[in-house]
Formats: sequence, C-alpha cells, structure tokens
Amino acid sequence: MAWRRACLLLLCVMAPALACQQSAPDAQPPWNASQGTPLPTSAPTEKIFFAPARREAFDTLATPTPDPPHRLPGLRTEPEEYTIQAGDTLGEIAHRYGVSLETLIQANDLPNPNLLEVGQVIKVPPPSPDSQGSAYKIIPDSELVYGPGAVTFNIAEFVQKQNGYLARYQQQVEDLGNAALNGAQIVARVAQQYSVNPRLLLAVLEYTSGWVRQAQPPAETMEFPLGVRDQTRRAGLYRQLAYAANQLNRGFYLWRVDGVSSWVLSDGSVTPIAPTINAGTAGVQQFFAALYGRSDWDVAVSSKGLFTTYFELFGYPFDYALEPLIPPGIRQPTLQLPFENGVAWSFTGGPHGGWGDGSAWAALDFAPPITGLGCGDSELWVVAMANGPIVRSETGEVVQDVDTSGIAGGSPGDGFEQTGWTILYMHIAAAGRVQAGAYLRAGERIGHPSCEGGFSTATHTHLARRYNGEWIPADQKLPFVMDGWISRGTGIEYDGFLEKDDLQLEALDAVAPENHIYR
Repeated sequence: MAWRRACLLLLCVMAPALACQQSAPDAQPPWNASQGTPLPTSAPTEKIFFAPARREAFDTLATPTPDPPHRLPGLRTEPEEYTIQAGDTLGEIAHRYGVSLETLIQANDLPNPNLLEVGQVIKVPPPSPDSQGSAYKIIPDSELVYGPGAVTFNIAEFVQKQNGYLARYQQQVEDLGNAALNGAQIVARVAQQYSVNPRLLLAVLEYTSGWVRQAQPPAETMEFPLGVRDQTRRAGLYRQLAYAANQLNRGFYLWRVDGVSSWVLSDGSVTPIAPTINAGTAGVQQFFAALYGRSDWDVAVSSKGLFTTYFELFGYPFDYALEPLIPPGIRQPTLQLPFENGVAWSFTGGPHGGWGDGSAWAALDFAPPITGLGCGDSELWVVAMANGPIVRSETGEVVQDVDTSGIAGGSPGDGFEQTGWTILYMHIAAAGRVQAGAYLRAGERIGHPSCEGGFSTATHTHLARRYNGEWIPADQKLPFVMDGWISRGTGIEYDGFLEKDDLQLEALDAVAPENHIYR
C-alpha cells in the first residue's frame, strides 16, 4: 500500500508598460500581531496612471526599503552524485540542485531522460550562475498568503466590475468532481486550497493573459492563460492557476526556511537571489522563473512588471501589509489525535506539503486499519482535534477554525479561514462528512477517511495547520503536537517521527504494528 507521494493534493509536476500621475498612497503603519488581526478596508480598484516624467521617481520610491540580508545557502562549486529513488523525476532533481534540466541531461549523456531506474547514479554538476537577480520588493508577505487581508475582498464583485473575459468564463473542473465553476469561483477555490491570496492570483492572471480586464484577450491565451503549456495536463484556468499557486508557494516557503540561493529559469539560466528581498517577493520571482527566460523575468520582477499590474488593479500592495503574520512567541492550540479512543491507526506520513508540493511541509498522514489494499472503505471516524466551527466542507476537504484568540474585536473561533489557527482535514468521504457551519468540540466526528479530494492511492487522512493563512511546518519551530506526541522531521519529505516521553514512532509507508498509534 503506497502513501508516499500519493498524498499530492493536486497535479503539481512542472512540464516543464504603462504611462502612469498619482503617487503611491501612504503605507499603513506596521500591524502589531499581539493586538489581534485587523480587517483592512478595501484598497482603490480604479485604474491608476503615472505621468511618464514621474516614472523614474516612482520606480525608486514605490518599493519599501530592503530587508536585512537573508541567510542564503552557498552555491555548490563541486559536482555531486545522486542515486535515483522511487518517484524521482529528472526535473525535480534539477530543481533540487539548482541546475537546469538540460545541464543534467548533458552531464549524464541520457538518450531518454524520461527513463530512470531506481538505484541509478547520476552526476549533478555545480550550477553556472548568471548575474544576481532583482532586489526590488514586489509584494509584502501577507499578500502572498490567503490571510487576514483577504477577508473583506469580494472576488466575484471585483471580477464583474472589471468586465473582462474572466467575468464570462465557465469551466467544468475535472479535479473538483466535474463541478461547473465560473472564473471568480475558480480563483476562490485555488486561493482556498493552496492558501494563496486571490488578489495575487488575479494580478498574475492579468499580467500573463489580460483575462481580468480585457473582453477579448489574445487567442493564444484561451487554453493556457498563464502560458504554462504541457499538452492537456495544464489546460484550463483551474490547472493553470493551481500551477501558479504551487510555484508562488514554493518560492515563499523555500525562502522562509533558507532553502534556496538561486532560481533556475525556464531558459536554463541560474540566477542568484538578491539577499534583501522578502518571502512574498521570493514567491513571485520563483513563479516567473518557472515561466520565463532571463530577459522576460527581469521585466516581470521589476517595477514595470507584476508590481504595476497589481497597482493598477488594487492599489499599492504594501498598504495591505500585516506584519508579522506569525507573531513571536505564538503557541499552537491544544490538539488531540484525530481518531476515537481505543482504535489503532497507523502513522504513515511524516512532514510533507500542506497542499501540493510547493507549500511548507505542514502535513502529517494517518491511515485507519482496513482490509485489502488501496482505496478501501472505512467505517472508522476522523474526529475534531480541537473545539471550533467548520468553515469549509467540500470535495474531500474540511477546514476547522480552532483559533483561541479571534480577530480584533472578534471572538474565539471567529469563523474566518484566513485568520488565526485552522486545521485542514483532507480525504474525508462525502458520506457522513460534517457540514460547513457546524460547531464541533474536540473528539466529535468530522467524517470517514477515504481517497476523496486531491490525489491519493490509499485510504488515509492528511492533516495540516495554518496560522493567518500561512502553512505552519510540522518539523520546525512550531512542531505538530497532538495528545503530547510531538512531530519531528528528518529533512526528507514524508519521513519523520512522533515522540512522546520515551516513546518514538516512525512514519512507515504501511499499516503495521510498528507504526500503530492509539488515543
């Protein structure tokens, strides 16, 4: 029974200038997280222009001061060897080591790079870096995540007001049970699933295709609006935006853990990252690195690129800044294990992506005892890990608000997915699944484990935490703690341990006595 890499929550494999006369609005003062989460007022959405004579001044003033230099891992200077593991692709290996796919193919004289054998040893040459990338800060961190700043943003109203092609778009989304969704609904679903800000998704879509404001965007954008061309695997708005969200997350969370020093661009060039950008900007830079070669990338991540598109749609991005998203000294609410007393479940997955393979390693997996292999039915129940309202329940996904502080002026469990602590329970069967709006106490039933929602090849439940929309890693400063069991990672996705007192339980790709866990 295979759980490893079976819990990818969507297909996320890479296939591989405006005349502008108004200065930017004054930025809001920094938000103090200890005071709670404010609900920001909506920024202007009218089109804003700048006189050409003021363009140069705007380019200088519009971005905040640089962050203190970030601690970046050094670039490799010596070749390395890598042994192929089950599930590896050459593209993933190239990305992991910061080299282009073409470089890896040439270094190993591979006649067919799609045929790799487990145990095969390949050579990984050191990267050949280009000049350092842009230090221009494009968006604040809080504008990348589906956080407090998105609470008051009405996606449908905004899309209709722009009256572009997106306002008339309809798609039957196979990944969501063939649900028929309009453009605004697709943006909302991707924002919720990947926890990426819908304003950023709309700005990216407008920059790459013009779908938000143009009634008749270019014909070549109809099937692949973001320009991610991979035959039919990436066709349609939902999968295009899902790809974008995954890449935006990848850059953001790699930056958060000092896990990246350069971007590998689509033309194979390697661009060292400016150490004074922020995580939100890193997410945008990574997304455009996956799309463009160096010349187009330089424009996209400059003041004349996505920043200008964003400003025209929503106003100055740093007016939305809520800092810090994760306040110092924050603690996880008290959580219990997600199953009923006296039943043995199996710990099958250590820290791995909360949604897709680009987000933080926020998730842990548990499987019920079932007969047979694969996606068998289970009569056992997944239960609430804490008290709180159910804020979303659909397509295998259940999200519970377990915040203990609430937003400013609000109350514990304020009912917003974007604020405070939330728990994602994934692969919950439709039959018996709790409905949105219900209030559950710890131990009350969520639903049955299954393979529903995302992608899974075996019945299990995937659990992940978010705070203010940011995926919280299960293997770092805020470990996942359930009934006193504390998660610990090994640096390898899906590997890890749960530890309690003198006990240690290792995640195993199986249902077996060795990884059984009880309440």
